[in-house]
Amino acid sequence: MSVFLLIALLAFLLILIIQGNLVLISFRSLFTAIALIISEPEAFLEIFTAEILEFWIAAIYLVAVPIILALIAWKSYRKNAAKQQKNDELSLGKISLKAFMRNTIALYASAIVFILYSAAFLAPLIAPFSPYDQQDFLVTAYQPPLAQLEALVLRQPKNLIIPLQQGSGTTVNLANSLISDFQLLKTRNEPNAIRFVNEYRIEGNNVIYRQGMRTKNIALGELAGGKTNNIAVTRIFILGTDQYGRDILSRVIYGSKISLSIGFLVVLISVTLGTVIGVTSGYFGGWIDAIMMRIVDILIAFPALFLILIIIATFGNSIYLIVITLSFTGWMGVARIVRSQVLSLKEQEFILAAKSLGLSSMRIIFRHLAPNTLTPVIIAATLRIGSIILTEAGLSFLGLGVQPPTPSWGNIINEGRDSLLNYWWISTFPGIAILTTVVCFNLIGDGVRDALDPRMRG
Repeated sequence: MSVFLLIALLAFLLILIIQGNLVLISFRSLFTAIALIISEPEAFLEIFTAEILEFWIAAIYLVAVPIILALIAWKSYRKNAAKQQKNDELSLGKISLKAFMRNTIALYASAIVFILYSAAFLAPLIAPFSPYDQQDFLVTAYQPPLAQLEALVLRQPKNLIIPLQQGSGTTVNLANSLISDFQLLKTRNEPNAIRFVNEYRIEGNNVIYRQGMRTKNIALGELAGGKTNNIAVTRIFILGTDQYGRDILSRVIYGSKISLSIGFLVVLISVTLGTVIGVTSGYFGGWIDAIMMRIVDILIAFPALFLILIIIATFGNSIYLIVITLSFTGWMGVARIVRSQVLSLKEQEFILAAKSLGLSSMRIIFRHLAPNTLTPVIIAATLRIGSIILTEAGLSFLGLGVQPPTPSWGNIINEGRDSLLNYWWISTFPGIAILTTVVCFNLIGDGVRDALDPRMRG
C-alpha cells in the first residue's frame, strides 16, 4: 500500500510540474471569478461556462490529493513504527479495513479505480487535445494509434470563445481578465492556430502543403517564427482519431468523467432512496409496509430497461434525466435488503431497550437501525456501480444516452461500430475502459463483502 501511495504521489507531482502553468492560470481565474461574483454577479454569469469549472476542479484536485496522500503515507509510517495494537482493541471498522487490506486483488482493483477517477477529475490537464476538436479532418480523420502528424503553426491567434468587453472599470477589467484566462485554458496555453498537413515544402517565400487531395500554399510570413526550421510542430495521437479527426485518447479521458460520474451519482441516489424506504417499511410495518412493498413488487416486475426507454423517449435524453431515471429504477433491490435487515434488528434487545427508554422513532432509526444495515448497503453499492456504468453505456450506444459531441464511453463505441473492421481503435479503447471499470468495481464489491463478513476474515 505504501508503494502505491508513493507512486501516486510522484505521479501527481509530475503532472503538477508539467502542467504548472495551466494550474496557476486555473487558480488565478478562480480568484478572479470570486472577485467578479462579489463585484457584479450578473457579469460573471454571462461569462461562466462548465468548461472553466472543469479546470478549477482539476486544479484543486491536483493540489489537494498529493497533500492527502502524503498525510496518509505519514500516518501509515508512524503506525508501522509504533507498536501494533491487538485485534481485541480494534473497532469493527478497523478490523474490516485490515481484512480488506489483506485482499490483494481488491486492493489492485481499488488502485485502478482511483486512477480512473483521477483521470476523470484531471481530464482538462492530462488530455492532450480538446475532445471536441475537428480541425482539418481531411488529414486527421481515421489516423491509427501512435500516428504522428505535422501541423503548421500560424501567426493568427485562435478565435476568442467569448469576446472581450468594452469599457473601463473594475468589473470590466475583472471580466476581461477572466475571459483571457479562459482563452488560455481552452487552448491549453497554445494561443496560435495550427493547420494539420500531410506534407509541406518551402518554395521561396511560400509554403506549399497538401491536405488530403488538396494542395494549397501560404506565405511564409503568415507562419509563426518566420524561420524555415520552426514553422511546423509534430502532434502524436496515441490512441488514434475518429472519423472527424478527434483524438480518441482525449475523448476516452473526458468520457470517463461522464460515465464514472453518472455511475457514482446514480448509486448514491438509489442507495439512499432504497435505504430510507427499506428502513421505513421494515420499522413501521402494517399498511405502510404493505403499500411500499407492493410498489417495489410492481417496479421489479416491470422491465427496467423498457421503463427507462419510455421515460427518455417521452421527456428527452439529457444527462440529468438519465441520472434521475437510472436512480429511480434501481433502488428496489436495496430497499428489500434493508427491510429484511430491519425486520430482524427491530426484535433485538437493544432496539427493545431503546423503545422502553422512550426514544423517538427517528432517533431509533438513525442512531440504531440505519448504522446496523450499512454492511449490505455498502456491498450492494459497490456491486451496483458497475451495472449502472454498463446501462449508461448501453443507452449511449443506442443513441438514447449522452448525446454527441459530449463524449461518453458508450457513444464513442457507437460512433465506431460501422467501421469496426477497418478502424478498430475507435470502439476498442472505450470498450476496454468499460470492461476494466466494471470488473474492478465487482472485485472491490467482493472484497468489501469478504471484509465485512466475520466468517471470511480468517
